[in-house]
Amino acid sequence: MTLMQDKTGLDYSKVSLYWNNTMPSILGPYMMDGFGFPVGAGMFRFQAETRIVEDLIRGIDRNGTVLDMGSGIGYWTEYFARYFRKVISIESSKPLYEAMKRRCAHYPGVKAVYGDVMTFEPGERYELVFLGGMLMYLNESDVITLLRKITSSLGQRGVILCRETTVRNSVVTRSDEYQAVYRSIEVYKDIFRKSGLDIIKVRKNAPYVLLQMGCELIKKWKTVMPEPVQLIPVTGHILYWALRLGNPWITRIAEKLDIAFPELENHFFMLRAGDRDPHNNKAAVTTQVQSGKGT
Repeated sequence: MTLMQDKTGLDYSKVSLYWNNTMPSILGPYMMDGFGFPVGAGMFRFQAETRIVEDLIRGIDRNGTVLDMGSGIGYWTEYFARYFRKVISIESSKPLYEAMKRRCAHYPGVKAVYGDVMTFEPGERYELVFLGGMLMYLNESDVITLLRKITSSLGQRGVILCRETTVRNSVVTRSDEYQAVYRSIEVYKDIFRKSGLDIIKVRKNAPYVLLQMGCELIKKWKTVMPEPVQLIPVTGHILYWALRLGNPWITRIAEKLDIAFPELENHFFMLRAGDRDPHNNKAAVTTQVQSGKGT
């Protein structure tokens, strides 16, 4: 993995190639393959995240339409289909799109769209737009273009909910075969302001942080132990259950001691269309920052 502390642009062809060659599993889109974790680790994280989302979207009109952009294998599309009248789900990776279609085939309110979020043209009003790890695969100018486009299609009380991997400071670009841009909360705030959006809430994704600790510990283990004795399937299982048993105290200890671990975090950003000029830097943004709950 190559991390660069700058704003180098993404190579979209490499981003597309990676996701079109990804096996459709719950661990793959969560970037938890290869660490020896049981398949249940992906479901644990997803179910814990749904409790955060349930809290954030409480009060949204369930008779409205949800737009799920970059839906992956469709777990979130399926989740929203249980509670909302209609869900439009967009995915550009062929294997992930096909998996999403199969998963959601028995939900009549789901419309699956195979295509790029940047070329998708909204055709109705949305009560909720969900971007579950989408913005990290876009350069900043395209993030702003996309957000402005979907903001114009929000219902009167519609909101945008983003779930993005974050770093503590500035911008970090991953530039190997898997490419992504990790931005700090402050950088995202600036991008949202430029997009004409108000920030309603920022919530740390605690289940992500917990399992990311495991991923980063396994990476360190691989660097210090010879491959024949790494025993990743065994080590990964033991570490996973140790983290589960130590949760939430493990993450709280790191916070209390102000330890910058793990390197990568994740946050939910709840947004709505702003009433101000997006170029007015003096405009006030009301932000409620909360720690993740529900794990």
